[in-house]
Amino acid sequence: MSEKLIRDWRKQVDVLREMPKTKRARRGDHQVNFPALEACLYEWIVDLRQNGFIVTRQAIRFRALKLMKEEPHKSSPMAASFVASAGWCTRFMNRFSLALRQRTKIAQKLPADLSEKVSSFQKYTINLLQKHKYDLAQIGNMDETPMTFDLPGNRTVNAVGEKTIMVKTTGHEKTHFTVVLSCMADGTRLKPVVIFKRKTLPKGAKFPHGVVVKAHPKGWMDEKGTTDWLEEVWNKRPGALLRQRSMLVWDMFRAHITDNVKDKAKNLQTDLCVIPGGLTSMLQPLDVCLNKPFKDWLRQIWTEWMTSGSAKTTKGGNLQKPDITLVCQWVKDAWDSIPNEMIRKAFLKCGISNAMDGTQDDAVYDDNDDAEDDLLSDDDNDIYNDDGEDYAHVLEQFNSDNDDSEFKGFDD
Repeated sequence: MSEKLIRDWRKQVDVLREMPKTKRARRGDHQVNFPALEACLYEWIVDLRQNGFIVTRQAIRFRALKLMKEEPHKSSPMAASFVASAGWCTRFMNRFSLALRQRTKIAQKLPADLSEKVSSFQKYTINLLQKHKYDLAQIGNMDETPMTFDLPGNRTVNAVGEKTIMVKTTGHEKTHFTVVLSCMADGTRLKPVVIFKRKTLPKGAKFPHGVVVKAHPKGWMDEKGTTDWLEEVWNKRPGALLRQRSMLVWDMFRAHITDNVKDKAKNLQTDLCVIPGGLTSMLQPLDVCLNKPFKDWLRQIWTEWMTSGSAKTTKGGNLQKPDITLVCQWVKDAWDSIPNEMIRKAFLKCGISNAMDGTQDDAVYDDNDDAEDDLLSDDDNDIYNDDGEDYAHVLEQFNSDNDDSEFKGFDD
């Protein structure tokens, strides 16, 4: 070590003491040659990302070269030597705490006026409960959820050190159908409805008892499907034939709030409670506590079917997707596996069936419920069609909550 090196260390003693113990060199601490250009570039990136546009490293380098040709950056004495290299791009991103990130899955965003919307919905439901004094068996919730024929998990046990982890499927991870689940506040499960993407159902198919099977060209629920559900499922619930007054809670999916649907519900002595936009993750029992356990059961059944070798193969040796009759049986078994107590707690946690004397209000704040779902993690919203194209309009129909929409009750 030279004497000059020791003198330099003494001059930088404060800086050196603040450095991490694992760092052995002060690389990258040189002066920035184009601070104004990098500031403009950073503002450009922030503006694009706030609008949801993709920004790549290549786009940053091209944009930097374009900015260098504009005033006042091109007047810099070092402008001619600036080439926007990959190394410069890396250092620029480090200086501004930028990094390449994986696109996250679509998650429901809570509205800005969260408290007001929750209060509005709760006041509306409380008024109905005080006015009609519904029995728990007449307070229900319905929700549509998209499913796929293949349900592989994202993790598997494998040997340490393997760089490629293969998961075998039938190749139908993006072939969708819709499952409509509904339940009552006393723990009763109504018949699930399965809607397949096809024009007609196969003749002679023997579907399991206790499941309603439908065909739709696009595989989802529409206005006609909603009115059929009210007649075939909701009107067959216990107590419906006695014309007992009931309350049905569901989201703001467009097919739920048409005039025909409201008239049909009124004829069935049913009061509709529509959850405000963006709040199904807080106020819908199926979303909060039940959809995830249901899908976990369904995934477990699919995994056992795959590992048992029950899947049929084509002439070319490829695995065939499960038959729709088998899928319906899986849906029934998974739905029957949900405990009644879990359903009752789901309604209490969402503040829908709580006693009017306040003795059950603490259930709303119970975070230790094992049935509670991860509210914003839903791989359920990762929807694509058979060709792998992003099905944004399908997502809009399933998650039809509009953050800008206001809650409106329905008049008698």
